[in-house]
Amino acid sequence: MTTPDLSVSLCGIFLRNPLVLASGILGTSAELLERVARCGAGAVTSKSCGPTPRAGHPNPTVLAWGHGLINAVGLSNPGADEEARILRDAKARLAPLGVPLIASIFAETVQGFGEVARKVAEAAPDFIEVNISCPNVEAEFGRPFAADARDAAAVTAVVRRAVSLPVIVKLSPNVPDIAAIARAVESEGADAISAINTLGPGMVIDTDSGKPILANRTGGVSGPAIRPIAVRCVYDVSRAVRVPVIGIGGVACGRDAAEMIMAGATAVGIGTAVYDRGPEVFAAIAEELLAFMATHGYTAVSQMRGLAHDD
Repeated sequence: MTTPDLSVSLCGIFLRNPLVLASGILGTSAELLERVARCGAGAVTSKSCGPTPRAGHPNPTVLAWGHGLINAVGLSNPGADEEARILRDAKARLAPLGVPLIASIFAETVQGFGEVARKVAEAAPDFIEVNISCPNVEAEFGRPFAADARDAAAVTAVVRRAVSLPVIVKLSPNVPDIAAIARAVESEGADAISAINTLGPGMVIDTDSGKPILANRTGGVSGPAIRPIAVRCVYDVSRAVRVPVIGIGGVACGRDAAEMIMAGATAVGIGTAVYDRGPEVFAAIAEELLAFMATHGYTAVSQMRGLAHDD
């Protein structure tokens, strides 16, 4: 029997498998990004960085609530200048492994996205992911850029002009029509789309004290509980655009990854499952996906992609 081929091409860049470390999980240092790559990820994403250092929200910031995670880390980061140094180190460590690096960025203003993108691009990551959809800083930044097609398009256009690297725009599920947002960012030069960021914000209350557990009171919800919503978003986005989609949201095993690909994803983001199964989850899911493909007679990932769209 022929061993299935897990490799995929994302914007023309080779990934040994479609499994991508999602932003915000173990992406804070070059050493951690290298560790995840050695644990089998097809690509890794750094934690989002902004123009200046930011402490984020006070603890507690993350809670496992039984069916996933709720978090309000608050975009803590060392600022673009220091992040560029981390990314250069990470790129040097990842290059011998053949694992691409995705640099995630955010900003408080449209023009700020362009400035951060230029600084980060100096470290020569393979992609830039534009995080316009964090649900945990709305009180400080106002409505996320992902909530409006014109705002999302404006950010994309600024980043597109600022860098020549492939640009991935990360969308929010907290909108009535994610396909319209996807079309807007594609029209302004997005090379790929990440779908989705965390859902919410939600809230978990300590019933002994009667108070919200997170210091920020509310946070983004991730994990298995949101996977059906993520799959639907990937389905809607991939029907609306021609650019590739990274499907993110509650993928915990090889069959979940296959489901996301059948919804239309080219690559599959892994986040909360790292908390549940450790960084070794990438090699484990890759093996599970290989077994699924062999059982069902698929020899390449592309044979599964978008099957849910067929009549």
